[in-house]
Amino acid sequence: MKSIIFLVLSVSLGLSQFVNGQAPSIALVTYASGFTRPTNIENCKDSRLFVVEQDGFIKIVNNGITSPTLFLNIDARVKSTGNEQGLLGLAFHPEYKQNGYFYVNYINNAANTVISRFNVSAADSNVADPNSELILLTIFQPYSNHNGGCLKFGPDGYLYIGMGDGGPGSGGDPGNRSQNKDSLLGKILRIDVDHGSNYAIPLDNPFVNVPNNRGEIWAYGVRNPWRFTFDRMKGDIWLADVGQNLWEEIDFQP
Repeated sequence: MKSIIFLVLSVSLGLSQFVNGQAPSIALVTYASGFTRPTNIENCKDSRLFVVEQDGFIKIVNNGITSPTLFLNIDARVKSTGNEQGLLGLAFHPEYKQNGYFYVNYINNAANTVISRFNVSAADSNVADPNSELILLTIFQPYSNHNGGCLKFGPDGYLYIGMGDGGPGSGGDPGNRSQNKDSLLGKILRIDVDHGSNYAIPLDNPFVNVPNNRGEIWAYGVRNPWRFTFDRMKGDIWLADVGQNLWEEIDFQP
């Protein structure tokens, strides 16, 4: 199976560091504005940025200007009353320019995780078709926190999904879901969105055809993998996971 190497980082911000004897000048500059509870920013390999908002909206920023027209509005389908609920993730298909497919991760009105595919409008590349939703996965969430939320296509073309352990807020994963390989919670999932009815399971996933194990699982034992990314040079996974009490962690998977 694929294992995750846990790295504990001790970060010290050395404000007294100098470059060529001079203190570096660092400032924050506003690039774009007009957002409420943004959870994610993605790009579809052109000049636009797509800003995901927790309430169920996706807005487009182009050259620092936020479009008044929403790219996607699924507010009526999204439950965002909990601090860790809402529209949480967005990923564009590697062939987005050809097929117009993008994928979202949100909490529905029944408080469960939904992984869905949408299409961009054929008439306007700045507007998605809200009626094009194809639900790939619905995953029961026992609590309102630790719902994960990240979606990324890997260099292998498969869709990776970060799933938290489902809480509860008291911590400690009392349901032991992260270690339970018959549960999709507390895992990184890996699916093939280009085959199967809604999706297929890659044959090299570590628990394919293992009794009482879900074949979608790529890695297990995570707590709330809120965000992760792939190294564009090597394909390695860098994953930000929620800790507890004293520790937070960054996980690395070759």
